Amino acid sequence: MKRVAFINGYIFNSDTEAFDKASVLCEDGIITDIISGDVPCGYEAIDLGGKYLIPGLIDVHTHGLGGLDFNFADADNVRFMRQKYAKMGTTSIMATLASDTYEGWKESISAINENRDNLSGHANIIGVHLEGRYLNPEMKGAHAIEFLVKPNASELDELCSLMKPYLVHASIAPELDGGDEFIKRANELGVTVGIAHTNATYEEATHALELGARSFTHTYNAMTKIHHRMPGATVVALTEDGAMAELICDGYHSHPALVRLAYKSKPANMLVLITDSIALACTDEGFASEVAGIKVVVKGGVAVNELGVIAGSTLTMFKAMKNFMDFCGISLCEAIKYATINPANMVKAQGVGKIAPSYRADFIAIKDITDPEIDTVYLGAEKV
Repeated sequence: MKRVAFINGYIFNSDTEAFDKASVLCEDGIITDIISGDVPCGYEAIDLGGKYLIPGLIDVHTHGLGGLDFNFADADNVRFMRQKYAKMGTTSIMATLASDTYEGWKESISAINENRDNLSGHANIIGVHLEGRYLNPEMKGAHAIEFLVKPNASELDELCSLMKPYLVHASIAPELDGGDEFIKRANELGVTVGIAHTNATYEEATHALELGARSFTHTYNAMTKIHHRMPGATVVALTEDGAMAELICDGYHSHPALVRLAYKSKPANMLVLITDSIALACTDEGFASEVAGIKVVVKGGVAVNELGVIAGSTLTMFKAMKNFMDFCGISLCEAIKYATINPANMVKAQGVGKIAPSYRADFIAIKDITDPEIDTVYLGAEKV
């Protein structure tokens, strides 16, 4: 049993949204206690030197980074990406698959399945996000139309059997034929469902939530827009307090004013920061890749496909959180939940997203909470 104590630091308390002078006790990578007194004997001390400790960030919608994409990655590529995520402060991810053939998805899942183990210095894959295939062709965005099909509950059965015990989140256009059956079957399988790439009316989006859909995928993007006489999916995403809403906070996918609108509209525990990052994240300007069958390049910091459509982002979660602070005029203490416990709750992930007993000892140490930058990342109480 390996016992580690993080001492001489300020620990973020997700319940009070404040930093407390305390020590964090860990055993075998799991937090066992948070104390203000002396550390018991038998613990290896890690002196934080007055730094601030926040939970590791969680990205529930990321297709890849560093030149690699989960759709095309082999097992070694996936391990490389896990290392890259960890260095960027993202300690848990939902490996996200864009539209592909059904056989292509199964091949991608096979490579992901070879990365179930917790490895030192590697971000944890907590599940798989299926964002593709079951999308409305009229709102396909950067997805190749030849890969799109109607929601198929039978496909979901087989995919889930391949991915268990991983968490599974599926983004679909619920107004398509088969949408109702898909959502009902997803609920039976324990799959969370997001409304995505959709032309749903206000009534259709509300109906999907009543059936058990849980969230809206990259709110504002690839969904029916706000119209004063014909409210669509975007209005439901902003006004339905029981639905969670993803948000790409890069300033391109959604103007900062619209980010503020979402922040002011949604209950504090129902808004989720994501990156929707693609292989071009953490690469040089001009690097080319492919998303859902279409070539994509970075131009002026924005990922654009050869049809001129924005295709995912080049964000990291830490940058998304900092942008959110800036766009909404809020402190780090308020922003943290949108990048940690909220995304964990969206996909029903357990044991990640907080610094609390029984949670994984995944942390980011920072020196300045007014202008935060990553100083050190810890995964399972080990320095990355």
